Amino acid sequence: MNEALGKHIGAAGILALGLVLSTWLIAQTFQDIKSMERTVQVKGLAEQEVMADTVIWPVFYKDADNNLEALVARLEEKNSAIRAFLTLHGFNESEVSQATPSIVDKYAQEYGQNERGFRYVAKSGLTVFSHQPDKVKLALGQLSTLAKQGIAITQDDYQNRIEYMFTGLNDIKPKMVQEATQKAREVALKFAKDSDSQLGKIKSARQGQFSISDRDSNTPQIKTVRVVTSVEYYLSD
Repeated sequence: MNEALGKHIGAAGILALGLVLSTWLIAQTFQDIKSMERTVQVKGLAEQEVMADTVIWPVFYKDADNNLEALVARLEEKNSAIRAFLTLHGFNESEVSQATPSIVDKYAQEYGQNERGFRYVAKSGLTVFSHQPDKVKLALGQLSTLAKQGIAITQDDYQNRIEYMFTGLNDIKPKMVQEATQKAREVALKFAKDSDSQLGKIKSARQGQFSISDRDSNTPQIKTVRVVTSVEYYLSD
C-alpha cells in the first residue's frame, strides 16, 4: 500500500512539474513574440478651404428718448425702413425675422437715477438667416443708405456680429479622411525606409474630429476644415 501510494504521489508531482514548465514556456514564448513586435505610430493631416454656405446677420440698432410713445413709434418706422432695405437687396420674407424690441427705463433702476441722458434706451432690429452669403456682402456695402435715414446699425457688438457657417461637411468628409490616411502612410513609409524596415499592415487607426474655423479675422466667410488621422503600422526587417 505504501509503495503504491508513493508511486501515485511521484506521478502527480511529475505531472504538476510538467504543467509548471509548460506554462513557463508558453509565457516566455509570448514575451519573445511581443518583444519582436515593432510598430510605428504616425499622423496625417488634411486641410481644405471652403466658402460659407449659410449666414446669420443681426441688423440691430439702438435708440433713446424721454418719451416712450415717441420712441416706440420711431422703432416701428426704423424697422420698416430696414425691412424695405433688405427686400431691395434680394432678401425674401422667409429669410428675415423681427426681434422683440428691448427697452430699458433708466429711472426704474436705482443705480441709474442720477445719470444724465435719455430716460428710455431701446435696442431693436431684424435678423437675416440666409443660404446666400453673397447677398449679405453686397448689402453691407450699402449700409450708408440706412445711416442717411438716421439708422446706425450696430456692428462692433459681439452679440450683433455676423456669423458665417459651413454646413456641407458630410459632402467632403470621405475625401478628406482618405487624404489624411494617405499622408499618414507616406510618413510611415519614410520612417520605415530610414530605419531599414518594411512597412506592414495597419495595427490600429483612429480618425480625429473635424474642425471648422475662420481662415482669418478679415474673411470669416472663408472657412478652413481640418482633420487628423492617427494610424499605427507594423514594422518588419
